Amino acid sequence: MYYKMLLEDKVRVPPQRLGDKLEKVILEVLQEQLEGSIDKELGIFICVKGVYDVGEGEIVPGDGGVYYNVKFEAMVLRLGLQEVIEGLVVETTSFGAFVSLGPIDAMLHVSQISDEYINFDEKNNRLICQESKRFIGVGDTVRVRVVTLSLNEREPRDSKIGLTMRQAGLGTALWLEEEIEKEKEKAASAGAAPKEKSAEKAKGKRKENAAGE
Repeated sequence: MYYKMLLEDKVRVPPQRLGDKLEKVILEVLQEQLEGSIDKELGIFICVKGVYDVGEGEIVPGDGGVYYNVKFEAMVLRLGLQEVIEGLVVETTSFGAFVSLGPIDAMLHVSQISDEYINFDEKNNRLICQESKRFIGVGDTVRVRVVTLSLNEREPRDSKIGLTMRQAGLGTALWLEEEIEKEKEKAASAGAAPKEKSAEKAKGKRKENAAGE
């Protein structure tokens, strides 16, 4: 889930930037330090949107920088096991697809795409289901469920996030549209069947009445 959060932290402004506009410098420092980083309590930082309050500066002996208590707004991604989330396929390989969740990529293994056998079309960067011919390609939006989650605060790139699409309501945007159409067709068929039976019963009654006369 994505969250917009109001946070507070102490930010060091380096001495070479003390003559620049303070809020702009603080925003850039926060963006450089936080964006793409992981805090296991707060989540994965997507972006720092703005600085709202800057306190009095503090000087530490022996340090040329100035420290400010700052309130700022940030967007974070906080993931949980079994959470359903949407992402963008950024790479396909013979063993699966890498899905961008914004600040971090997750792995959709071929075994978690479908019950069908999956073929890798390297030329078109697609993973294709052998029987149904459904496919996943670079640039596709997918709805997936988080099934494994191991976040590394020190080395965010070493984090491991595993995804699955092998459940109802999951898949590419095209797959989901196809499922909706199938459900509509089933509903239409189910609605037509009782009408046909009612018409047959009505015919039967008319025949009985005619015989009685």
